[in-house]
Amino acid sequence: MDKIEHKNVSVNGINMHIAELGEGPLVLFLHGFPELWYSWRHQILFLASHGYRAVAPDLRGYGDTTGAPVNDSSKFSSLHIVGDLIALTQAIAPDQEKVFVVGHDWGAFIAWHLCMFRPDKVRALVNLSVAFIPRNPSCSLVESLRSAYGNDYYMCRFQEPGEIEAEFAQIGVKNFIKKMLTYRTPGPLFFPQGKGFGDSPDTPVVLPSWLTDEDVDYFVSKFEKTGFTGGVNYYRALNNVTWELTAPWTGAQVKVPTKFVVGELDLTYHMPGVQEYIHKGGFKRDVPLLEEVVVVKDAAHFINQERPDEVSKHIHDFIKQF
Repeated sequence: MDKIEHKNVSVNGINMHIAELGEGPLVLFLHGFPELWYSWRHQILFLASHGYRAVAPDLRGYGDTTGAPVNDSSKFSSLHIVGDLIALTQAIAPDQEKVFVVGHDWGAFIAWHLCMFRPDKVRALVNLSVAFIPRNPSCSLVESLRSAYGNDYYMCRFQEPGEIEAEFAQIGVKNFIKKMLTYRTPGPLFFPQGKGFGDSPDTPVVLPSWLTDEDVDYFVSKFEKTGFTGGVNYYRALNNVTWELTAPWTGAQVKVPTKFVVGELDLTYHMPGVQEYIHKGGFKRDVPLLEEVVVVKDAAHFINQERPDEVSKHIHDFIKQF
C-alpha cells in the first residue's frame, strides 16, 4: 500500500482527497457506505500493474475530502456527487475524453447516475452490488422501502438528522465498522431504535480472513475524525432532493457498456423484485449495453474486499475490451 500516492484536488467547491497509482487510461473507483478510497486498495494495485491509472477518491463527506457542508444534506444529491466527479476527471485527466468507472454500493448508485447524466464521459462501467434503480415517479426509493419493510429498515432509520449518529456513537465506531463490513445476512437490514444490530454492543466480532485489524483501524481512524453524517447524508438526500431533481430522467436508459457483479448473499440482491429485475429482462431494458451479469457464490455485500482477486479480474477482463 506504500506505493499508492495521495493528493488533494480542488473540485466543485470542495477539496477532494484521491488515492492513485499507475499510468494509462483512467479507472475511477467509487466507494460506498461506510467506506473510503481504502475499500479499493486491492483493485488499485491490480489495475495499476496492468497498465491503468487507478484513482479512488474519498467521496464528498468522507475521509480526507473536506469542504462539503455536512450539516446540509441537500448538498449530497446525486447531481452534486456527479458534479464532483466530472470536475475531478477534468482536473486530473484533461486529455482523456472518457474514463472507465467502477462503483460499489453508494458508489454504484452514483456511477449509474454519472452514466445517465454524462454518458459522453464514460468508456465503460463495472458496477458491484447495486443494480440500476429506475426512478419511480410516484414516490422516492426510501418511501418504497418504508412501505415494504417498515420504519426500522436501515435506510428509513437513517433519515432523522442526529438520531442515527447518536446510536452509532453508542455502538462505538470500531464496533459499527466491524459489524457492517462483516454483515452477511442476505435478508433486509433492520436497525430498531436503541437495539442497533439486534445484539449486545459488547458481542465480539470475529474478523474474516479478508479483513485485518489494520484494515479496520484505517476506517476507524477516519470515521472517528469525521463522524458518519457525511455518509448518511446520501440517504437523506436520496429521499427528497435526489428524487426531485432527477425527475427529468424518469424513464431514461443508461447507454454505456456495462458489467454487473453481485454476491449471492448480498442484501441488495435480496431486496423485493431485484432478482427478477436483474435476470428477467428489466435490467437489460434499462441498461441496453449491459453485457454481463455475474453472481458470485457465497459472497456478501463488500465483495471488492471479500473477493479482491476475483473482482479485480472481472474488472480488468471487461475494460480491456475498450
